Amino acid sequence: MVRAFHEEEALQGSDEHRRAALEPLLEGSPHGAVYLVGPSRGPIGYIVVTFGWSVEFGGLDGFIDEIYIRPGVRGRGVGSEVITALVAMLKSVGMKALHLEVEPANDSALRLYKRCHFKARDGYLLMSRVL
Repeated sequence: MVRAFHEEEALQGSDEHRRAALEPLLEGSPHGAVYLVGPSRGPIGYIVVTFGWSVEFGGLDGFIDEIYIRPGVRGRGVGSEVITALVAMLKSVGMKALHLEVEPANDSALRLYKRCHFKARDGYLLMSRVL
């Protein structure tokens, strides 16, 4: 599923690169978690959340790094249900804010995130530096 998502989004990387990024999270790394969507024998998607700390937001924060729902089941509310459940769980353990990034031209993703009460931060632009 990760390869399918990366191909769909034109993200570069080998299977080895993806495996190396996911294995620590699957083995219990305190830096994030991977959740399967649907039954374990036949998942229909996944979501990856990573953890950080924010003085501005008052403590633990997180980042939805990836969310993928198989194309055949999109548009049925699964993404909204997954994000809503994740937000409730993270809030219950003390998380103060949850962030994500989205391509401005991805209308379906924007609609999903707006339904889930995510908002663009005025005056802020996510910037990255690969190390």
